[in-house]
Formats: sequence, C-alpha cells, structure tokens
Amino acid sequence: MAITLHGIKACDTMKKARAWLDQNGVAYDFHDYKAVGADRAALERWVEAHGWETVLNRAGTTFRKLSDADKAGVDRDKAIELMLAQPSMIKRPVLELGDGRTLVGFKPEAYAAAFGA
Repeated sequence: MAITLHGIKACDTMKKARAWLDQNGVAYDFHDYKAVGADRAALERWVEAHGWETVLNRAGTTFRKLSDADKAGVDRDKAIELMLAQPSMIKRPVLELGDGRTLVGFKPEAYAAAFGA
C-alpha cells in the first residue's frame, strides 16, 4: 500500500507525524504542498471524505490574514479554491493510506489505530 504524507516540511505538527511514522517503521512518500503545490483532485477527495470545514485550516495565520471579503461566504468550492491558491491553508498533515482512507491532522492514537501499532 502506497502511503503519502502531505504537508509542509517546517511545520511542527508535520515533524511529529513524520517522527511517529519513522519510529513505527512506516514507509511513506512526502508531498510538500507548499513547495510543489496542491492537487485539485486530492483536495476534492479529502473534502468529500472529511468536509471542507476539517480540511481548511481556519486557525492558521494564512487564513487569518485574508481580507474579510475572502473569509466571507466560504463553502466547499470557495474553500478548495482558497487552498489551491495558498496550500498553507490546508490542515496538516494529510496522510493518504493508499486504500482510499485518509487522516487529517496528527493524533498518535489515530495513527496507531490505522497501522495497528
């Protein structure tokens, strides 16, 4: 099963997720969506599975710096457009487990359950 960890390299939560995966011997590919960009199809899958409210990081600096007009009336489509334009707004990490399942955010217990650790 091909596992991909999506996020931003310098993020503290990403560092925790990567450390957990490494310590538990989980092989994964890393996709830095700040450096390489975000994929619309992937974003749409994540939003479909978890809801845009979970995938869009409204607590982060990038979202908070938006104008009031840009923050207003956010719905699924607008959230996807915002995240494509500024991938820093995507909640991190997103872990694609390769079997259609994804985890959004990092919780050690959720990772342990996903990998039977």
